[in-house]
Amino acid sequence: MSEITSMLTKKQVLSVVKEMPDTFDTTYLFDKILLLKKIEQGRRELREEQALNTEQARKKLKKWLK
Repeated sequence: MSEITSMLTKKQVLSVVKEMPDTFDTTYLFDKILLLKKIEQGRRELREEQALNTEQARKKLKKWLK
């Protein structure tokens, strides 16, 4: 599987910021933005059919969960 980078839009990031409380730790904000980026990357992989199918995912998880 090739590395896919996904870009976030300003609108997506502003949406995350608007949902934050009036005061917050910057680490929390960065974590939320990173999560959003990972979700968008997963969606892009699915659109481009680069995501693992169910059988591939099971094989990979089986190695990790030993």
